[in-house]
Amino acid sequence: MEKLYEQSETGCCMRFDPGPWEEKEISFKDKLFLKDHVRSILHIPLNFDKVMEKNMEKIKVADALSPDQLLLSDENSLWGADVFIAVSKEVPGAQMEKISGTFQSKVFEGPYKNMGKWVKEMQAYVTSKGKELKKMYFFYTTCPKCAQYYGKNYTVILAQV
Repeated sequence: MEKLYEQSETGCCMRFDPGPWEEKEISFKDKLFLKDHVRSILHIPLNFDKVMEKNMEKIKVADALSPDQLLLSDENSLWGADVFIAVSKEVPGAQMEKISGTFQSKVFEGPYKNMGKWVKEMQAYVTSKGKELKKMYFFYTTCPKCAQYYGKNYTVILAQV
């Protein structure tokens, strides 16, 4: 895990390259994730930092960091979200989940207050591809401190079709 972060300019999140994610079709077959839950109020996370710190420590101890640096959020309630952290192998003491499916992806940049607009844009994009949207996951590509350092706040929406 340390080697991946040593490659980062910040010692935290890697600089995000939107190219591989912009208007792509992506498939997962039993992609392994550590799953946890974040409490929210009206989709504003309350304990995201603590949940991430706890899980990243478990991943570090298990030597299970995925080179993908992929974190998905299922904003399934106004009061919470399930988060999925890509891992390279099972993590003891953690809830694991495999995700399979085909996804349309699109990259957005800007403040999170634009999320409602981005969701509508993603819905229109999926429809324009002649696909039916089943579910959306949100890939927050960097933490707030790294987004500020890099000068870009990218969010990728993955629409399962």
